Amino acid sequence: MNDVVRAALVQRKWTGSKESMVASAVEAIASAASQGAQVVCLQELFYGPYFCQVQDPEFYSYTEGVPDGETTELMREVAARHGVVLVVPVYEQEQPGVYYNTAAVIDADGTYLGKHRKNHIPQVKGFWEKFYFRPGNLGYPVFDTAVGRIGVYICYERHFPEGWRALGLAGARIVFNPSATSRGLSQYLWRLEQPAAAVANEYFVGAINRVGVEPLGDNDFYGQSYFADPRGQLIGEAASDTEDEIVVRDLDMGLLAEVRDLWAFYRDRRPDTYEGLVTP
Repeated sequence: MNDVVRAALVQRKWTGSKESMVASAVEAIASAASQGAQVVCLQELFYGPYFCQVQDPEFYSYTEGVPDGETTELMREVAARHGVVLVVPVYEQEQPGVYYNTAAVIDADGTYLGKHRKNHIPQVKGFWEKFYFRPGNLGYPVFDTAVGRIGVYICYERHFPEGWRALGLAGARIVFNPSATSRGLSQYLWRLEQPAAAVANEYFVGAINRVGVEPLGDNDFYGQSYFADPRGQLIGEAASDTEDEIVVRDLDMGLLAEVRDLWAFYRDRRPDTYEGLVTP
């Protein structure tokens, strides 16, 4: 297992069509791989606009099967071609009328490893997600990949500490949080919550956001994708808040043992005292 993992995040503006978004992602993955990236994460619902700004059944047409849909199958080929692990967020149809906000995880040899379905679903102005998605029913899986054990936590979920902890307890070394989040009430939390989660759970976090104002609403997606280390520090600068960008960073896995030996949060947990947290 590598002591240093070179990881990448791809933030993109809406280009106007699913086909062009997929093509842009494939090009970005190739670029990241040419820079030595071993794992690449795309943004939430990467091939579409953020259609949750409106409530319109027209957008059910963006659903696909996972893993048997065209995008997951294509990305399996792309992963194998470049030898990279991929996190691919899509709009999943389990069966007609049953849809999830999902991220497929694909290993570096193109093997489909599984998926995370977003568990926490918002329903507020500009983020009408309950119109489109059922809450996830797969818990908080982790995936054994060519770069080690990784987890996925999608957008709004970042506000809930319990899932972050579940991923850490399951052994995640890197957790990716693909998002579609806009300027407004929660922007100041973007640089707060995810580094804090990295500290509390002693792993690396890759926080990824889209950019631009899309035709369906006035949400201004502000990018600023970044990696945070288990000390809560950003690794290099965050990405642009207005432009497409590929963030490639080296994650020193040796830091995990160093931090866990120093702060020992997992040793000092008291789950016997937390029962009230999950009592209805």
